[in-house]
This record gives sequence, structure tokens and C-alpha cells, in this order.
Amino acid sequence: MISRFLPHPVRRLLGVKTQHPRISGFTLIEQPGHLQPLLAAIDQVSEVVMDTEADNMYRFRVRVCLLQFYVCGEVYLVDALAPIDFGSLWPRLAKKHLVMHGSDFDLRLLYDFCQFRAKSLFDTMLAAQLLGRGRIGLASLIEDNFGVKLDKDGQKANWSRRPITQKLLDYAALDVWYLPALRDILTRELKRLGRLEWMDQQCKAQIEAGVLGFSPPDENDWRIGRSERLRARGQTVLHSVWHWRQEQALRLDTPPFKVCSNEFLTRLAMTADEGGSEDDILSGVNLGKRHSRLIGSLAAAVRAGLDKDPRTLPRRPGRDPNHTPLNQAEIALLDRIKEERDKIAAKISIEPTLIANRAQLSLIARTPRKLGDILLPWQASLLAEAPSLKE
Repeated sequence: MISRFLPHPVRRLLGVKTQHPRISGFTLIEQPGHLQPLLAAIDQVSEVVMDTEADNMYRFRVRVCLLQFYVCGEVYLVDALAPIDFGSLWPRLAKKHLVMHGSDFDLRLLYDFCQFRAKSLFDTMLAAQLLGRGRIGLASLIEDNFGVKLDKDGQKANWSRRPITQKLLDYAALDVWYLPALRDILTRELKRLGRLEWMDQQCKAQIEAGVLGFSPPDENDWRIGRSERLRARGQTVLHSVWHWRQEQALRLDTPPFKVCSNEFLTRLAMTADEGGSEDDILSGVNLGKRHSRLIGSLAAAVRAGLDKDPRTLPRRPGRDPNHTPLNQAEIALLDRIKEERDKIAAKISIEPTLIANRAQLSLIARTPRKLGDILLPWQASLLAEAPSLKE
């Protein structure tokens, strides 16, 4: 059903007094056929404020659980797990400019969910980074700019649980309520510093990254932590117990880290690598009360790993012939470029990796003439001032 919620519970989420207008309430849409008011509102505007909540902290198969919108001065919360036909929503959104915060995960999630691609974007987290803000989380930015302290419990909430509590609905509504005013503040600062074009380029790059979705599984994903230090016996056990964890997580529909940690798996493999028997490897193993019944299948996985022929393990990816190690001259150039990048970043008060990260610096050191192909235009224009790239 469509439910209109008044703001009285929101006061629990506000830690300090503020002169900024309080949220006026929100509309919850959780039944088929009730999406029309939101669609009608979207049709009236060129810009939509948007956020999503997912259950990646609680499920193996990640789902979009809640969609939050701020349109025409109203907040709409849509239960994405309800039997609602969203077919008419995505084409509408694809024509609108979006305002979001930390959109990288959301855009990848929505692309995997329904191949959604944003038309244009203003991401308040990207803006805060380009301004050199020390705190770029949404709760921190709201506190710094509006004097409002938000409850952060919703960041780790199970958004797939139904019914959604009033407290979580309030939290979700506030996630989009402040974004337009925050966008305006950050836009003024970007304009004052002459960085609006930087912002436009960053947001376009974010959209392009979003349509790549999430990386598909790879046969070498089991090579975690210090796996490269393991000999054959340790690697076969690690391969086996890692896949055991994936199978259990899939069966239980829970994130792998909630079955056991990478550190736990690595410890088993290291004991095997040191010549330990099955009993030695499993000695002291504690999967917790929730997963205590998995000990039998884990023991079977350990035995399978001990019996496995290491020659059957997936081969490590071969070195790309186009990316041979840097020679000494290139390494020296890399070090000089990094030092000059850091000085440029300090001068304009932004994080150095925003200009170029380590991988990009390596590519530039190898082929300086391709600077403009490796970086965004605003990044390349800054780094082009580095003395080592003018030589």
C-alpha cells in the first residue's frame, strides 16, 4: 500500500538542533499498482535524487531491497522486494539527471539488476573528494554542513527483513532528503575553485564504470591473503576450503565472510603447508554456534585438499606481454612523477590518488606520451605540469 508517514519519529535521528528544514514526511510504496504517484512526479522534473539499499551484508545473492527518491519536494520509499512492476520506472529514470552519494556501488548494482544506465550524475561524495574534504561520508557531510547528527545504525541493517522498521524508514528517507541542499553547497565551492569541469568528468567516468557491473567470478579468486607464500600442499588445501566456503555461503544464502574469515582459511592452509595432519589442521576449529554443523563438510574439504594433485590447480594468470616490468629508468621516472604528483595534490589540498593512482603512474612512467589516454583531462592537465614529464 501507499503509506504517508509524518516526521515525528525522525526527531530520534537528529542529535543536535539545526536551522535547516526538517523532513516533512515520506510516502512508502510497497504494493503492486501503487507506483503511479512516483512516476507522475518523475515526469514533471529533469532531476531526481536517488539512493538504494541492498542486502549485501546478509545475502550471498545480493538484491536491491529499497529505492529512495526525492522528487518535487517529496520523499518516496519503494520496497524493491515487493511484487511491483518496475518496467515503467527505469526508462523514466534513464532520461533524468541524478543526484546521489557514493554512487559507484548503486550504479553497478542497478546495472546488474536491470541494465540501468544513468544519463548524467552529480555525486556528492565525488564532489567532497574534489574539494579536499576530510570527511566524505554522507552522515559526516550532513553533520558538517547542517549541524545534524544522524544515527548510523542503518548502514549495517538487514534491509531484506520485512516489515521494515519505522526507524530504518526514517533513516532511508534522510539519505535523500539532504542531498539537494548538500549538492548546492558543494557546487558553489566547486565553482569558486574552478573545479566544476573536474566534477563533470569524474561523474561521467563513474557512469561508465557503473555499466561494467561487478567483476564476474574468476578461477583464481581463491588465491587470498598470503597464498603466494604457500607451497603445493598449503595451496591445494586453501583451494579446497575456499570453495567449500563458497558452496556453504551459496547454500545458506549468506555472505562468505559470515561462514568464516579469510584469515581462518589461510590458517588452515598454513598448518597443512607445515606438514600438519587433518587432525592438526582442524585442531581448535570453532565455526561458532551458528555454523557448528558445518564441521563435517569442512573436514571433508580438508581431506580433499590434502589428496588433491597440485598440478590440477588453476594456473596463475600469465604475465601480459604488453605489461613487462618497468626497467630501472622507468622506475626512477615513476618515483619522480609520484613525488611531483604529491606536491601538486598538497598545493590544491586533495588526495594524491585522485590525480593518479599507483597503477596509472606506472603506465605513465612507461609511456609518458600517453598521459592524456591514461587520465581524465583534468588529471592530465595537472600532472602535465610535473617537471619530469616536461623533459
